[in-house]
Amino acid sequence: MSRADFFEGTKGGIAVGLAAAPFGALFGALARDQGMSLGELTLMSGTVYAGASQMVGLDLFGHKVEAWLIVLSILAVNFRHVLYSAAIARYIRYFSVVEKFFTFFLLVDPQFAETIKRHESGKAVTFAWYMGFAAMVYIPWVVISLIGGLLGSLIGDPKAIGLDILLPIYFLGIVMGFRKRDNFLPVVAASAVASAIAYRYVGSPWHVSIGALAGVALAAMLPPIKANRKPDLVHENHEV
Repeated sequence: MSRADFFEGTKGGIAVGLAAAPFGALFGALARDQGMSLGELTLMSGTVYAGASQMVGLDLFGHKVEAWLIVLSILAVNFRHVLYSAAIARYIRYFSVVEKFFTFFLLVDPQFAETIKRHESGKAVTFAWYMGFAAMVYIPWVVISLIGGLLGSLIGDPKAIGLDILLPIYFLGIVMGFRKRDNFLPVVAASAVASAIAYRYVGSPWHVSIGALAGVALAAMLPPIKANRKPDLVHENHEV
């Protein structure tokens, strides 16, 4: 592993780790409120490692839902990670099997976004860089979740101070990071409309996966804008 790449990754991950800290503390506080022990909530943060899915799990735990339905619901929320894995597969094809295991385990939303941006900037997506970035997100997430569980009683009602809005803002920030990509507006619009309709007629958390699939389907049908321009330029050059 390249030490320089690793430290470059840690430097880039610090801001993300700090941004996720309040959400991790919120999860810890809510988990304790639902009756989970400190060990259980820390284990959940360390193994599930997906904020939205952990919140869905907590909500279902509180309603005494069957275990298989909880697992299926978390899978629905996390289905987007299958798409993330497929998108970065070509960047990490030279990773070993063990390296790929850790890569995909640590593949959360900001990790995916930064991996795409790094590749598009012309830099190699090395395992050292990837692990450096991931460490600054994963370790604080687990630790802050524990701290949130310890100090949860001091927070009171999270909704009363607006902490419940952190998750929508977090995902909106990630989505807007891709606003300059081809067909951004129609794809996001299709995903949003499909998700809203699914939420009304199917329910949560399935609206997340249905909205994602609608966006993917439209993106597959719409040709890239830049790809359309290239043939025109070539044709014009031939005419000249």
